[in-house]
Amino acid sequence: MLRGLATVSFWAADLAAAKNWYTELLGVEPYFERPGYAEFRVGDYQHELGLIDSRYAPAGSGTGPGGAVVYWHVDDVSATLGRLLSLGAKEYQPPTDRGAGFVTAAVTDPFENILGIMRNPHYLDVLGTRRDQQDVRQP
Repeated sequence: MLRGLATVSFWAADLAAAKNWYTELLGVEPYFERPGYAEFRVGDYQHELGLIDSRYAPAGSGTGPGGAVVYWHVDDVSATLGRLLSLGAKEYQPPTDRGAGFVTAAVTDPFENILGIMRNPHYLDVLGTRRDQQDVRQP
């Protein structure tokens, strides 16, 4: 039923500032833009991170951090957290060892969205399997 992460969307009252902030963080420009929207491709699977002008938020949407946290796999939680904080993010959840090689942390970006980061051995296992399968298919 759920086949994979398609798009994570963050709201921003100042879309231009959010676009600039995420461009700096990710090191790439959005690959897709429309008035009120900018979208980046992120990571090994090219998942989509969309920034939406908060004027388009559904009626009754909350303001500020809350709800679900999406965690993005990173190779080094401490280094990534340091980079996020240096760009003006605020710590939401400190680095937490979850055992068996899992480490999580989260920040709020300057636009009050929660951005989770984690070292996830399962992610690396799946990525390794996919790469092994690609190597076998190549002539």
